[in-house]
Amino acid sequence: MAEENEDGQEKTEEPSQRKIEKAKEDGKVLSSKEMFVFTNISMGLVLMFAFFLVAKQYLFEWADLFVFDSDAKLDDLYNIKSNYALWYYLKVSLLFGTPIFLVTLGTQLAVGGINFAPKAMSFKGSKLNPIKGFKNIISMKSLVELGKSILKVCLLMGTAAYVIYLYLPTIIRISDGNLNSALDTLKKLFPLLLIASLIALATIAAIDYFWQRYQHIESLKMTRQEQKDEFKQTEGSPEVKQKIRQKQMEASMASAAQRKSVENVSEATAIITNPTHFAVALKYIVGEPGAPEVVAMGRGNIAQEIINRGKEKNITVYRSPLLARALFFTSEIGKEISEKLYNAVAVALAYIYKIDKGELVDEPQIDIPEDLRFNENGKAMKDKD
Repeated sequence: MAEENEDGQEKTEEPSQRKIEKAKEDGKVLSSKEMFVFTNISMGLVLMFAFFLVAKQYLFEWADLFVFDSDAKLDDLYNIKSNYALWYYLKVSLLFGTPIFLVTLGTQLAVGGINFAPKAMSFKGSKLNPIKGFKNIISMKSLVELGKSILKVCLLMGTAAYVIYLYLPTIIRISDGNLNSALDTLKKLFPLLLIASLIALATIAAIDYFWQRYQHIESLKMTRQEQKDEFKQTEGSPEVKQKIRQKQMEASMASAAQRKSVENVSEATAIITNPTHFAVALKYIVGEPGAPEVVAMGRGNIAQEIINRGKEKNITVYRSPLLARALFFTSEIGKEISEKLYNAVAVALAYIYKIDKGELVDEPQIDIPEDLRFNENGKAMKDKD
C-alpha cells in the first residue's frame, strides 16, 4: 500500500529532481550500513594480509620501545620513548586508517553519493519526543533491522558450519598428526572461512542496499497535489504565466508599431532624442488646435533609423535626454502627448522653430515634472539627470 501524507493523499508519484535536491540539503541521501560493514571488513582483511609483508620491520620498531641502552640519558628517556611511541602510533594508524577511510568514502560515493548538508546538523527537538521514539521501536523499519540481524547470524553461522562440515573428516584426524600438519590444515581452512564469511556479508550488503534504495525512493515519493504545487513554484502559476505572455505580446506589438512608424517621420516637425537610445518624432502645426502628436518613436536601432530618416528629410533633431525618455514612456504613436509635458514640449518646439528660421538663441532649460523623470529602463528617477 502506498504511503500517505498528513492530508491522507497517497504518495504514488515518483520524486522530482527538485525534491531529491531538497532531500540532499536536509542530509537525506541513500546509504547502506551493511555495505559499509562488508567493504570495511574486506579492506581490513586485505590490510591484515598485506601487513605480513612488513610485519618484521614494525615488530622490531615496537621492540625498540622496550630497549634501554643508555644510562646517561635516563632523565630524558621518558620524553624520548613517549615521542617514539607517539610517532609509531601515528604511522601504524595512518597505515591502516587511510585505506579504511578511503574505502568508506568510496562506498558512500558508490551507494548514494557524498553530500555535505550543514542543515542536517541543526538541532531537531522532534528527536526528543518519547512517543515518536516508541513508534520507531515498533515500526516496520525496526522489524526489518531485526530480520537483517537474524539473517546475518544465520548466513554467517551457516556458511562457517558448511565449510567446517566439508573439512570435518580432516579436523577429526588433526590430533593424529604433528604440529606441522595441524598448521597446514588450519592454513587451508582459515582462508575458506574468511571467503565464506565475505560471501555471506556481500549477500547481506546487496539485500540491504536494494532495501534501503527502495525505502529511500518511497520516502521521497510525492502526492499529485505536491507535484502540482511544485510545478507552480518552479514554472509559475497559470495566471502569472498568462500575464507574462500578455506582456510579451504587448511588447512585441509595440515594437512592431514603432518599426512601422518610421515611415511617418517625414510628417514630423521635430525629433527629440536621448541622443541615440531614444527618439520621438513630434508633429505640430502652429495655429491648429490640439497638442503635439507623436508620429514615430523607438529605441535602439529603431531610434537610429528615425534619426537618420529625419536628417534625410531635413527635420531638426534636438537632444534632450529627460524629455525624450518622458515622451517615450508616456506617449503612444498616433496620439497626443501627455498634458504634463505640454510646457516642456512647447519650450522645445519654440526653440526649434527659432533655430529653423536662422535665429541665434540660447538653448533653453527644459523642466520635466518629477514624476515623469525616467532612466533608460523606464524606472522613476529621484534625482535630476
